[in-house]
Amino acid sequence: MTEKRIASRRRLLKTGAIILSDKAPKIQCALKNASEKGAALQVSTTIGIPANFDVIVDGMRRRCRSQWRTDTKIGIRFD
Repeated sequence: MTEKRIASRRRLLKTGAIILSDKAPKIQCALKNASEKGAALQVSTTIGIPANFDVIVDGMRRRCRSQWRTDTKIGIRFD
């Protein structure tokens, strides 16, 4: 498998939240790995999560978009 990532990622396990809108409830997630350019998120289900959303990790809110997804994981790229 060819590596397509722009920046290498480091493994970690942090909790975070996906923000779909300011009025919608937050979706809890876990960061499995991350770099300055993107991350892999573990969620209970990816159903209903759009391609573009905000994620909060360590109190910082960042805009991102999904690059790939499975039933319970989303690979994101920070905008």
